[in-house]
Amino acid sequence: MERSRIWALAIASLTISILLAPGSLRGRDQPTVEELKARVAKTEIAGRPALCLHIAERQLDAASQFYAAGDSDKAGAALADVMAYAELDREYAIQSHKHEKQSEIAIRKMAHKLADLKHTLSRDEQEQVQKTIDGLQRVRDDLLAAMFPKGVKK
Repeated sequence: MERSRIWALAIASLTISILLAPGSLRGRDQPTVEELKARVAKTEIAGRPALCLHIAERQLDAASQFYAAGDSDKAGAALADVMAYAELDREYAIQSHKHEKQSEIAIRKMAHKLADLKHTLSRDEQEQVQKTIDGLQRVRDDLLAAMFPKGVKK
């Protein structure tokens, strides 16, 4: 009888802790882009590509929001970050031989998002977006060349 009571209390406390855990996690905010940028240097080389991709994706979302709000200057700065962190991602992915495929896929998706965004902008704004798309395409080409070197069969 005593043993079943202990098990019942253990199960009840486990159930309560499981139910309360998601609520406590919801209160946590995501780190800011600036915090993520500071974290890049502190992270080991193998973890940097994913972190750089995350920063580039967040800045792409920010650029899209800035363009929607009509703030081309801030959007341009966000696009510069997209390009800079995509290039860092390429360097770290090639250097560590980790996340190359995931990086290429994510950068391709970012280029597609920018192409969709480009069609909603004025001609002056389109030029900067096209430069970023071209830069992302060069990053993708470098990643593909690193993954599939010519003349080398595995």
